[in-house]
Amino acid sequence: MQPGRILVIEDAEAIRVAVESGLTTAGHEVLSRAHGQLLEQDLAQFRPDVVVLDIMLPGRDGFTLLETTRARSGAGVLMLTARDGIEDRLRGLRAGSDDYVVKPFDLDELVARVDALLRRMGRLRTSTTIGDLVVNAESGEVRRGDATIALTVTELKVLAYLAVHRDRVVTKAQILAAVWGYEDYDPNLVEVYVSAVRRKLEAHGPRLLHTVRGLGYTLRVGDR
Repeated sequence: MQPGRILVIEDAEAIRVAVESGLTTAGHEVLSRAHGQLLEQDLAQFRPDVVVLDIMLPGRDGFTLLETTRARSGAGVLMLTARDGIEDRLRGLRAGSDDYVVKPFDLDELVARVDALLRRMGRLRTSTTIGDLVVNAESGEVRRGDATIALTVTELKVLAYLAVHRDRVVTKAQILAAVWGYEDYDPNLVEVYVSAVRRKLEAHGPRLLHTVRGLGYTLRVGDR
């Protein structure tokens, strides 16, 4: 998929960090704030596709920020709050919120809801193109030119993560966390799967998957 730009406004640090980590691991570009004092600036400069917005915030509350977002941006809004009363949910939805998640929540569900919102808005594409390579993580199809490349499930996950982060260097720890769900594991596991993916890609064209010595890997066109 192509990453979305997600603005997270949440004053509880533990929740904010977890949400940012989950969305970043899913491939999105995330800007997180502990308050909404810079909302107008962030809407204009960061141009988020979705705003994940807590209701109980210092200064301007979430309902006020929702009104500002609706007036200044076409971003989708997912409201995040500990309030589970029907009145608050209805107020948020009537004011223009697209979705509503009540704390405590499952992080995977939150990420899925953000993806679903991006998809409904037409801002989430499941295929990524790098040169002559097309990776569709949802259908599992990988093509290079006219050739279809068969990958295992894990190889596809590795390639899809690299494709989402095309032209950027990702570390072994980041790949481990995204594909296997943890960082404290034998990094040779990543090397094995990256090597397998590289061999299959290079069977149909020049190198796209590069090793950046001492840093990690990047998927890009050319050797720059």
